[in-house]
Amino acid sequence: MIDWVYYIQKEENQADRTGGDEMAGVTVREQTEELERMILSPRAALAVKSAGRVREEAPCPIRTVYQRDRDRILHCNAFRRLKHKTQVFLAPEGDHYRTRLTHTLEVSQIARTIVRGLRLNEDLTEAIALGHDLGHTPFGHAGERALQDVCPHGFRHNQQSLRVVEYLEHNGQGLNLTREVREGILNHNGGDPGTLEGQVVALSDQIAYINHDIEDAVRAGVLRESDLPWDCIYVLGRHKSERLSVLIASVIAESGEQIRMSPEVMGAHQKLRKFMFDTVYLHSVAKQEEGKADGLIKDTYAYLLKHPDRLPAFYRQIAKEQDIDRAVCDYIAGMTDRYMVSLYTDLFIPKSWSF
Repeated sequence: MIDWVYYIQKEENQADRTGGDEMAGVTVREQTEELERMILSPRAALAVKSAGRVREEAPCPIRTVYQRDRDRILHCNAFRRLKHKTQVFLAPEGDHYRTRLTHTLEVSQIARTIVRGLRLNEDLTEAIALGHDLGHTPFGHAGERALQDVCPHGFRHNQQSLRVVEYLEHNGQGLNLTREVREGILNHNGGDPGTLEGQVVALSDQIAYINHDIEDAVRAGVLRESDLPWDCIYVLGRHKSERLSVLIASVIAESGEQIRMSPEVMGAHQKLRKFMFDTVYLHSVAKQEEGKADGLIKDTYAYLLKHPDRLPAFYRQIAKEQDIDRAVCDYIAGMTDRYMVSLYTDLFIPKSWSF
């Protein structure tokens, strides 16, 4: 374990011995960057060595570049909308089912625990984790498949997440994030995230959704805990907290130049993931409503193509500068579930009228 207090006191004592001259004029950010050099693994992505932003900015006197990225994501509109976007179960009756926001927070917490154990950069990890699903559609992966079917540009939520932070936020200005965060967001579900921190987020995403979706499926009556494959449970544990502990500990123990688990733990993890796809994600009774979501999105998409005047001004500008399909896709992808239903109702459901 790393004793942070020891290093901080060591730095303070050194400053006392020199009369504080060495610390004069040093910003809080520079002190943090020095702590990273002293404490983090040689494999960690140091903030001071970031490849930088597309648009150069003056450094913040308090926050490192990755801390600024994390804060920009946390305060952006797309992040707030995640609280009303489906994770797996569409419009569930109950307060305790995951949304896309709570999923994102669980991914962040798992990833931060892992990188602390590996002495990697926690700020970079948190920024990638908080931003990885910003481009997700309403109605979860059903919405993603619907937009993929109708948009000639294709649609992948990881690519849309990158588009959100590079362009859509701040009315076309984007968040101007560092390259490491943008690569981690784009490649969180495949490809090379570019850093070990990005690899941790990619694996933490899988760890989070498999285990919290089991809990939600049991709550919904779609699964019983006794349905889970016994050999997976033998290795990983019966309860979610046990499985998370085993998975996280294995990643910390086995990772080096790459992020990985032991073969036994990874095998059980992958088998449990396949079980969830076979029984919950693709074939459960809880997914039957997704056909309605598919039609709702496709009908709205077709309507907006024919009536671009119904688009907000920002998206009309995208249609003018890029094309109408890109604008409609961006508009729908950014919607929450309830906004999508409200818009569909406004476009297609007759309103009552009184004399």
